[in-house]
Amino acid sequence: MAGIYIHVPFCSKRCTYCDFFSSTNMQNKETYVDSVVKELELRKEYLSGEGIGTIYFGGGTPSQLDIRAFERIFETISRLYQIDDDAEITLEANPDDMTPGYVEGIATLPFNRVSMGVQSFKDEDLHFLNRRHDSRQAFKAIALCKENGFTNLSIDLIYGLPGQSMEDWQFNLAEAIRLDIPHLSSYHLIYEEGTPLFRQLHAGKVKPVMEELSVAMFTELIDTLADAGYEQYEISNFAKNKLYSRHNSSYWKGIKYLGVGPSAHSFDGKTRQWNVSSMTKYFKGIAAGLPDVEMEELDTKTSYNDFIITGLRTMWGVDLHELQKLYGEELLTYCMKQAAPHLKNGLLVNADSVLKLTRQGIFISDGIMSDLLYV
Repeated sequence: MAGIYIHVPFCSKRCTYCDFFSSTNMQNKETYVDSVVKELELRKEYLSGEGIGTIYFGGGTPSQLDIRAFERIFETISRLYQIDDDAEITLEANPDDMTPGYVEGIATLPFNRVSMGVQSFKDEDLHFLNRRHDSRQAFKAIALCKENGFTNLSIDLIYGLPGQSMEDWQFNLAEAIRLDIPHLSSYHLIYEEGTPLFRQLHAGKVKPVMEELSVAMFTELIDTLADAGYEQYEISNFAKNKLYSRHNSSYWKGIKYLGVGPSAHSFDGKTRQWNVSSMTKYFKGIAAGLPDVEMEELDTKTSYNDFIITGLRTMWGVDLHELQKLYGEELLTYCMKQAAPHLKNGLLVNADSVLKLTRQGIFISDGIMSDLLYV
């Protein structure tokens, strides 16, 4: 089963740390929906008739779209694609958008999973990040989702903020557990080039947390959630009761997906494509029936490297039999040669011909993955 990702670029204001393609210009929403509907039609053969197992509205802020916009998009998807009866259909949302009327509205749509960008339950953190919501709105949004039948909930949390203490981080984790959120995605704050936060860092206005505290916070994240019954199924993702993000897992497992909307990426098993990161150019290309896209053909080396990186990030690891089947004996031998020092040092484990990071390996995963890549 393949997936569909729809990028909704609208944000009422931009967070200081975000480098995703987005726009605070809300005047183009109708043109955007028209373009998404047309792109779905133009590219209906991209997935070669495969059924759809996941649909994910990401952003930006998808909850900036109204109910009628979603109805139009779902009508188009239903007409063009065969959607699995058990498909996972996710809406990314900002807590302040989740008013009683809005949540009641999305509950009438095919959505069965909501992922909210909470980031923190502390107002001072939210103010620093330039988030639109406060902690009260986050608590209310979660309650409204539950009241309207959404049991498959996910929230994002960020740690490693300047001035954030271990006690602050423990508070955020405790609140997520208390609220019985079944899925958490948790990331260390990154100073992405081109963001306001990056400029603040280089102007000396903010000071990053010490590496020792960063490691301690990551350790606290893993241990606290494990004690509360969560599986760390990917380096930054945790789930209870096996409520993994099926859509995001498809990226890590090499499953095909169609990306729709400006800047959206697609993968058909052999190539990667990405739409232009410009609203004007995106609208123009779709209107002309010629989507403005770039494409990368995946050669054996690139495909092998993707297989290693995505596999090692997850608890499912790198299946060595599958590696041999896809890339041959030579690359299998190369992989095992590069993995040998890490296996010896207890950073990797070979369990039934599956390479996995150990607990110690997770903390230096980037370096281990880099060593296994074919360059």
